[in-house]
Amino acid sequence: MTLAGCGLFSSGVTVTSPTVMTVTSEAFPHGIMHSYLCGGAHVKAPPLTWAGAPVGTRSIAIVLDDANAPITPYVYWLAFDIGPGTSALIEGQLPRGARQARGTAGYDRYDAPCPGPNTHSYRFTVYALNTVLSLPNGTSLASAWQAIAAATIGRGRLTVYATS
Repeated sequence: MTLAGCGLFSSGVTVTSPTVMTVTSEAFPHGIMHSYLCGGAHVKAPPLTWAGAPVGTRSIAIVLDDANAPITPYVYWLAFDIGPGTSALIEGQLPRGARQARGTAGYDRYDAPCPGPNTHSYRFTVYALNTVLSLPNGTSLASAWQAIAAATIGRGRLTVYATS
């Protein structure tokens, strides 16, 4: 099956259907995001674990976005160039060599979500890539998305929910 891009900021890049990966986090045992929100006790990235990266994975990228934001997708965090042997992130830490792109608000770091009164769906998506992106730290969101879309060979998602 052939798909165009990864659905966000697609520029006509054609990729094959990615391998399905699994993504979990001990921080969200019931799928509810109580911590790791703005003003919360944990204003750093939560721990994440993933499995199922396909053969040929050269790097990993992680995106946190909000599908229910008025501006969709609203990207809170985009980390890339995570080594292919990595299968987990420790709370608030990125492995050596990993970089971060600017999210929707312009920050090149974990930007803790601030849900409104309605329930929001926060998606942690892990991408297995067939290349190291080698983009600079702080690269634009559009540049990072286009590079991820062109290199995705595997993908997994953890969706958690929160309200204020």
